[in-house]
Amino acid sequence: MIATIQKEYDIYKARYERHLHHSVEEVWAMLTDNTKLQQWFNELQITDLRKGGVIQFDMQDGTFIDMQILDYEPLKTLAFEWDKDIARFELSPLANGCQLTFTETISSFTEQTIKDLAGWHVCLDVIEAILDKRTIDSREDEWKAWYVKYKELLEELKQ
Repeated sequence: MIATIQKEYDIYKARYERHLHHSVEEVWAMLTDNTKLQQWFNELQITDLRKGGVIQFDMQDGTFIDMQILDYEPLKTLAFEWDKDIARFELSPLANGCQLTFTETISSFTEQTIKDLAGWHVCLDVIEAILDKRTIDSREDEWKAWYVKYKELLEELKQ
C-alpha cells in the first residue's frame, strides 16, 4: 500500500502502515539487531541503541554519517535523524501479529525525497518478505515501479 502524505504546518509527513503476521519482538529485531538490519538496509548500522544514541549511514565510499536517535522505547518506538528529516518506526501488538507504522517527517521536497519515499516503501516490503521467508526478485525493479508512483503522488500534492 502506498504511503499517505499530509501537510502539517510547514512540514509533510509520509505515513506507511503494514500489518505483519509476526510478533512485535520479531519485527523489533529487524529494526534494531544489526545482523537483521543489514538484510533489508545494509547501509545502516546501530552503534549506540538508546535515545541520544547513534545510527551510522555507510556512504559506501569509506565514510559514515552519524544520525542521532531522537526517540527510543524498546519494542515500541525508534526514531532517528534522516538528513534534515526524521525517520520513525512504531510497533503496536495485534491479536495476530503487529502493526508497523513508519513515518518520515519531510522538511522540504527534493529529487532525493522521491527516491527516499520509494526506498522506504521497498524496505518495508523487504522486511515483510524476510519475516515471511519470501524473496523479492529484484529490489531495483520494485524501487523503479514505486519511484514512478511516488513521483506522481508528489506532483498531485504540489497542485
